[in-house]
Amino acid sequence: MLGTLGDEWTLLILQQATLGATRYGDFAARLPISHAVLTRRLASMTDSGLLEKRIYQENPPRAEYVLTPRGRGLWPVLMSIWEWERHWVPAHAEGLPAMHHATCGCAFAPVLSCRGCGAAATEKDVAAQWGPSGSWARSIPAQSTRRRSASGRGAAGAGLFPETMSILGNRWAFALLVSAFVGTSRFGDFADQLGAPPGSLADRLQIFTGIGVLAAADGRYRLTEKGRATFPILITALQWAQHTFRSPDGLAVDLQHTACGATFEAELTCDQCTGVLRGTEVDVR
Repeated sequence: MLGTLGDEWTLLILQQATLGATRYGDFAARLPISHAVLTRRLASMTDSGLLEKRIYQENPPRAEYVLTPRGRGLWPVLMSIWEWERHWVPAHAEGLPAMHHATCGCAFAPVLSCRGCGAAATEKDVAAQWGPSGSWARSIPAQSTRRRSASGRGAAGAGLFPETMSILGNRWAFALLVSAFVGTSRFGDFADQLGAPPGSLADRLQIFTGIGVLAAADGRYRLTEKGRATFPILITALQWAQHTFRSPDGLAVDLQHTACGATFEAELTCDQCTGVLRGTEVDVR
């Protein structure tokens, strides 16, 4: 999942595809992206099964790029990122407009909820343990994604979702944040659990404290309110990954909703009408 999504341009192209862009010119007009980068990302996203390339004109040849079921399944992740950046990153490069729910007509915020009982869920309500195919070692990509600067923003990135990419754009960052959610707080415990090089771990901790996701005190690094608010991003990304990259051994992570005792399957609901959200029912303006 991190190898597929740990790139800002990929997320932005997915966002625009979800909003209706299909042709090369659509993406080029909507994003501050070079032609070389756009061409490479469209090719890699087609190879990874997020987009399907369809020829709509033979002479001269013209193609469109349509979301596959795998690509469409990422809308909860994109919506969670959008809401977190809109709410928690006041210095965002461009103001993000509100999302409107077509069913009730209201501007809304998505609420992470339990599909089994319908109740809203936070990190305090969900218990996680490794499944048959899960471990820290197996959950970290063998190679790092694009190196980030100390601010968490890559020199070649769009800079539109800089703080989100400080989480998704590095193989150690996502794992470190998950580790913080399950109670790890000391440098040595992070290092032992993740197997991360000390320099990489120190760099990620510095970035997370710098953007206010973690707070350092008494030799510990603890999640702030802003950090806890990333929970919907982590859960929707994990859920997409477990549905998309299935292991014959079983799930990597087992989640349980402690409030109802059922296996936790996440869904997003509207905070205004409480209805279940669907990607086709959300308007951004």
